[in-house]
Amino acid sequence: MRADQGVNHGKCRSVVTVTEDDFLGGRLRITQPAMGFRAGVDAVLLAAACPATSGARVLELGCGVGTALLCVGTRVPALHLTGVEVQPEYADLARQNAAANGLPATIVTADLAALPADLRQMQFDCVLMNPPYYDRARSTAADDAGRDRALAGARMEDWIATAARRLAPRGQLTLIQRITSLPEVLAATQGKLGSISILPLAARTGRTPELFLMRATKGGRADFRLLAARIMHSGAHHTQGADYTDEIEGVLRRGDALDWR
Repeated sequence: MRADQGVNHGKCRSVVTVTEDDFLGGRLRITQPAMGFRAGVDAVLLAAACPATSGARVLELGCGVGTALLCVGTRVPALHLTGVEVQPEYADLARQNAAANGLPATIVTADLAALPADLRQMQFDCVLMNPPYYDRARSTAADDAGRDRALAGARMEDWIATAARRLAPRGQLTLIQRITSLPEVLAATQGKLGSISILPLAARTGRTPELFLMRATKGGRADFRLLAARIMHSGAHHTQGADYTDEIEGVLRRGDALDWR
């Protein structure tokens, strides 16, 4: 569904074309730009890997229109949800999406490098994030400014450092990233996070993983764990339909938690 919708941010009002999209089998409905950065499977997988339990304080850095944060809030009851998004138009949509889905959430419009003072005084049980996948110095800018900002932004070490500062002792960070960024991500955790476990994501059996999910704990001391790659699709080749495996279908359609074993 498409609509021309005014997005209100302070004194400025812009009109963007948006779509309304179902997530978690229709349990969550998200309004997002039709042409900008659009949330999809990655956001749902990130939310499914977040180990939040009822009553937890959950922060998403770079929350966009709120998809991952609200997926967690849909799966786990009575969470205290906070999102940070630097782009005002996306932050406004995140607020609208939270309200429309009946999920109380505080959305803060701010840059990672300049969080408001009150947020810097808060600690969270869980932080989740989907940092930009691309290094702007090594990639071509996207035509849409919002999409470009979402795909190539601050350095990984800045994202990890901000997350670590906001975590309470024994709090957990969950992130999703390209597999080629794994060395950079692991280097950024040194001295900040421990008990790291990595779950590679492969499209099909026999394929090289292109993405990974990571969990890490503030103050964690457990050994590093590399889990077996999780397969997204059934069969060796694409057929009609999405052909997701039963587990991934449950995550995407029913809002199941991802089995972290």
